Amino acid sequence: MKLKLLALGAALVLAIPAAHAQKVLKYAHFQPAKDDQPKHVAALAFKEHVEKSTNGSIKVEIYPAGQFGKDQQTMEGVKLGTLELAVAHDGAVATIYKPIGVLGIPFLYENHEHAWRVYDSKWKDDASADMVKKTGIRLLGLADNGVRHFTNSLRPIQTPADMKGMKMRIQPSPVFKALIESLGASASAIPWGELPTALQQKVVDGQENGVTNIIAASLYQSQKYATLDGHVWSIHAYMMNERFYQGLNPTEKKAVDEATTKAMAIHRKMTSDQDKNAKSILEKLGMQVYVPTPAQIGEFRKLAQPPVKEWAEKEIGKEYVDNLFKAIEANRK
Repeated sequence: MKLKLLALGAALVLAIPAAHAQKVLKYAHFQPAKDDQPKHVAALAFKEHVEKSTNGSIKVEIYPAGQFGKDQQTMEGVKLGTLELAVAHDGAVATIYKPIGVLGIPFLYENHEHAWRVYDSKWKDDASADMVKKTGIRLLGLADNGVRHFTNSLRPIQTPADMKGMKMRIQPSPVFKALIESLGASASAIPWGELPTALQQKVVDGQENGVTNIIAASLYQSQKYATLDGHVWSIHAYMMNERFYQGLNPTEKKAVDEATTKAMAIHRKMTSDQDKNAKSILEKLGMQVYVPTPAQIGEFRKLAQPPVKEWAEKEIGKEYVDNLFKAIEANRK
């Protein structure tokens, strides 16, 4: 009798509909698991909201600091569905979705708020639909990877002429290669995880990144000079495997959407607060910081934007470039 009861219990467990089984949502990002890192603080907020709002039907597992793999590995994981969600920079996204490269065109926005209005507009919804069609990945939203600035170990950069002959690291994205070369420097694509060592060993002279990432990877230890030119408003994309998303019930989808909005708000504020205090933050870390005049920024824009825009039209598609510039104009205030 006891054996029969055990067998019946096992059969009942097996008969529970799969819909009631707990779903595991693996969430990967590239910043350290520290409370001063926007990606990680945002990830913790996402986890708390999703697990609470779904009464535990979704369990969120966070993989910080590139634990799931390097750029392409992580993106392939989201594409294949071995990873449910990733928050990754535009260079990583470009390894599987080339059109994201249009966001690397320099000097696009007036300020943070202008960029956010574009990223929260119909332009983002259209980009997500295109991304799903081409990759099977849903673009949930866009947060900040910091306004990108130049750093180097050789000399202060005050005008584009100061960059001639420099070897600059770029993320693995062709649009950044076009940007660097338009300013007279040579570009070397180096994955994020290998950047600190490349700078320490003088494989490259400099790099370009936002304050958050300069701090996250302690790049200030090998970079003496910073130039706050703000050439690109870099993004972190929140992306989910589309099959996983469509497999969620309405309550779970709502929880994921709300959690993404909450996480992005935290992510944007933390990053933009650092951007707005970049000079004092980097000087306290021992860097020599130069803030170009509006006229000098104009020199950078004049040299860099037209050729990069032309490159993007040719290599990515004029339609993608035009759609972005229309959204930029529509969201000016």
